[in-house]
Amino acid sequence: MSIWWSLHLRREAASVPLARRLLIGTMETAGVDPDISYDLSVALSEACANAVEHGGAGRPSEAYRVTAYLDGEKCRIEVADSGPGIGPGFARTQDIRPARLDAEHGRGLCLIRELADHVHIGSKPGRGGTVVSFDKILKWKKDPSLLSA
Repeated sequence: MSIWWSLHLRREAASVPLARRLLIGTMETAGVDPDISYDLSVALSEACANAVEHGGAGRPSEAYRVTAYLDGEKCRIEVADSGPGIGPGFARTQDIRPARLDAEHGRGLCLIRELADHVHIGSKPGRGGTVVSFDKILKWKKDPSLLSA
């Protein structure tokens, strides 16, 4: 089975739970194991929160895009914003260090890295903006509602 969708969302905090609920509903309907769905929904929430906070180059009206692909045994999620992008000195994904215990921010990328199987963070070539993509191998429930409908 293959399912994909894409959303263009305003950089507002209210957009984050909307994307998360759509992802959870899609995975529940497809029959994905609830633990996998939860992990991916938390990772998606963190990526969306980063796009809302950092992804607009100072223009709060800018949108960001969320795309999810459930294809065979894997789910891939991409969150792309139109902000300034990441600089050449940005650490490789595997080098991201946890935030200090007393820090109020800085845990999102670490959470994404821990919850997903593969993570890539980069800039859109020639256009600016950041793209966070991650994927996870799926596990399935025994009786997916899509197959029993």
